[in-house]
Amino acid sequence: MAVHTHDDIDWADRLRSLRMAEALDAGPMREAARRLLAGMPDAPTILDVGCGAGGMSVLFAEELASAGAKIVLVDATEHLLAEAHQVVAAAAGDNATVETIHADVADDGLPAKLPPADLVWASRVVHHLPDQQAAIDTLARLARPGGLVTISEGGLDFNCLPWDLGIGRPGLEERLLAARGEWFTEMRTGISGSVSMPYGWNIALQRAGLTDVDSFGVLIHHPAPGPDLLREFVIERVTWLTEVAGDLLSSEDRETAAALLDPASAAFLGARQDLFLQGAKTIHCGRRP
Repeated sequence: MAVHTHDDIDWADRLRSLRMAEALDAGPMREAARRLLAGMPDAPTILDVGCGAGGMSVLFAEELASAGAKIVLVDATEHLLAEAHQVVAAAAGDNATVETIHADVADDGLPAKLPPADLVWASRVVHHLPDQQAAIDTLARLARPGGLVTISEGGLDFNCLPWDLGIGRPGLEERLLAARGEWFTEMRTGISGSVSMPYGWNIALQRAGLTDVDSFGVLIHHPAPGPDLLREFVIERVTWLTEVAGDLLSSEDRETAAALLDPASAAFLGARQDLFLQGAKTIHCGRRP
C-alpha cells in the first residue's frame, strides 16, 4: 500500500531516486559529515530525523567507525525506515548501535520518544511539514544541552541538461524548474494546517532558541559525461520534474520531454554524453544552550 505523508508524496515509491542521489552526493556530503562530527564527544548519540533512505547516517556511521555511536533513524514511512536501517547497520558493523523509530516529525511529542542527542540531523524534510517553525522548535528540543541541531534546506537548484538539446525550444530545464516552483507553492498550500514561514532558515533556528547559528554550502558537481549512474539519475529527475509540472508546461515542452525520456527516440537522454549534475546544498546549524 502506498504511504503518503503530509505533502501527499509516496516517498517509498521514490526510493530508487533517493538512493541514486545519495550515491552522487556521497563525496562532498562525507566532508560535511566530518565537519558536523568535529568536536563530538566519544560515542555520540545521533538522530537522523526524516532519514529517508539513510544516506547521511551511512556516512556518520563510517566516519565514527573507530569511536562508536548510537544512531537513531526516524521516519514516517516504514518502508524507507526499514531500508535505511539495513544500509546504516551494514555501514556501522559492530562499532555503533542503530535503532529505528517510526514517527512523524510534525509530532510535538516526538522528544519524549527519542534519546537526547549530541547531533540532530534533518535533511530536506522540514519544508514538507505543515508548520516549519514548529518542526524546527521540535528538532531543537531533541538535542541535549550543548548539542548541535543541523538542517539541510535550500541551496542552489540542480542543473543537469545542456541549454540547447537539439530538440524543442532551448531552455527546457529552466522551464521545468520554474514549473516545479509553482508545484511546490501549490503543494505547501494544500498541506492540511499549513503555516507560512516568511523568513529564512537562520531566523527559524534562532527563534527555536538555538545559539551560534551558522550555515555552509556543499557543492555537488559531476561534470559531463559522468558515470552511467548519472545518466540514470538525470532520466529519473527529468521524469519527476515533468510529472510535477503537468499542465504548467506547454504542449511543445511536454512533447520534447516525452522524446527525451523515450529509449526508442533519437533524442533519448540515456544516449547522451553531455549530461552533468551541478548544484549546492546549504546546511544550517545551531547549538542548544
